[in-house]
Amino acid sequence: MTKEKVLDLLQGVKHPEQDKDIVSLGMVENLQIDDATGAVRFTLKLTKPRDPMAGSVRRAAEAVLQEATGVAATIVVAEPLPKDSKAAKQQTMREKSQLNEIGQVIAVASGKGGVGKSTVTANLAVALAAEGFRVGVLDADIYGPSMPKMFGVENYKPVAEVAEDGSDLEYIMPAEAYGVKVMSIGFFISKEDALVWRGPMATNALRQLLHQTAWGELDYLLIDLPPGTGDLHLTIVSELKLSGAVIVSTPQEVALLDVVRGIAMFRNENVQVPIRGIVENMAWFTPAELPDNKYYIFGPAGAEHGGVARLAREQGVPFLGSVPLVQAIAEGGDSGRPIATRDSVSGEAFRDVARALAEANRPL
Repeated sequence: MTKEKVLDLLQGVKHPEQDKDIVSLGMVENLQIDDATGAVRFTLKLTKPRDPMAGSVRRAAEAVLQEATGVAATIVVAEPLPKDSKAAKQQTMREKSQLNEIGQVIAVASGKGGVGKSTVTANLAVALAAEGFRVGVLDADIYGPSMPKMFGVENYKPVAEVAEDGSDLEYIMPAEAYGVKVMSIGFFISKEDALVWRGPMATNALRQLLHQTAWGELDYLLIDLPPGTGDLHLTIVSELKLSGAVIVSTPQEVALLDVVRGIAMFRNENVQVPIRGIVENMAWFTPAELPDNKYYIFGPAGAEHGGVARLAREQGVPFLGSVPLVQAIAEGGDSGRPIATRDSVSGEAFRDVARALAEANRPL
């Protein structure tokens, strides 16, 4: 039994008052078929509130599917949302979201703060753009937005354009720098303001940035998550289907413990986001005056002997590469010119990570 066959069967079920089948009326949503049992499940979306025909339509659909499959179907009846309700507006926002035009949505996460996750995100985005991909970055670190500074667009003032589809939605135009589209809550607040938000306020702000940014067609959207796990992470997972996650860590043992927790969060049965790889940041220190020297101040690093690479092997995920701890990387973030824009050893390290991510992210 396939979805196409189920829809063909349901086209034989008509709504008595409208004399049209429930498929043509758009009443069949979220159609699923259990591979093991063949049981069919879908949502019967009513066309008007308190439809007196809802029960008879549901029973007719159940009978048709029971006869064809021999297995009882599960049909959930859903009332239409009032047009002016908050839930209806959010549903419209999701349906009209330009996230639907993005190829791969990758969350960049870290188990703990201070490992350079935002620096990796910015440079990885620039490196992917240099490889010819269309790239965007969403700064989802609501409480500590840093992308405006890292991309040198702190003074950007977002403008909104009304959608042309008659939905009255407004789309926010992102900033652009180094071939990357950038959106951040930092564009909407003063640098001196403290973001004292409760959880629902932060998640609502993030929801708007996700769906109402005019991303256009992108190959990759990188989402710079706040460190740890919490409401914002769950909001992102629930609002869109992530293509995967990239974990950033230093070689420190204490950081690796948090990486394990981060992987466990994405692999949770209620989340189920594939891990596309781990990046080892601050792998070694190289002073500018001694460019050939490597000092492993956070512990063994690298693809062969490093703790991050070992953990990647143990967890069965790709090791995307190592990035050194050099002054130029920090200076690039502070000056708004990511190091990946320049020809250097550090810039090449980020480009290697970008190539490894693109390779790991190809469909099997």
